[in-house]
Amino acid sequence: MSIIKKEDFPYTFDSSACATCMGRCCTGESGYIYVKRDEIEAIAKFLDLNVQDFAMKYLFKKGYKYSIKERKVDESYECIFYDAQNNGCTIYDVRPTQCRTFPFWDYYKTRVEELKLECPGIIDA
Repeated sequence: MSIIKKEDFPYTFDSSACATCMGRCCTGESGYIYVKRDEIEAIAKFLDLNVQDFAMKYLFKKGYKYSIKERKVDESYECIFYDAQNNGCTIYDVRPTQCRTFPFWDYYKTRVEELKLECPGIIDA
């Protein structure tokens, strides 16, 4: 097991569970996958695109921020970079901070039961 513990979080995370859940953190309800300028540049480079072409194809503006697009699959939504056939992220090495830090988001500090419904790797501390 690959158990991760972060200070001030009331749970630990078994990252090996990612191979079993079919990307619940990348699919489900529609939401926002915010990216910063340096992340946009890194993903564009990874995809061998210039920033403008990358932004036109994969991003949309939400207020003053940019978010990665989603696609609707049946009654669910998934990140445009999620590959269901391989249960993984096609830009994993350059994925945004928001993705890298899941499930350790402040939002979930007081919503552990909600998080457990989404992520099978959550273990009570």
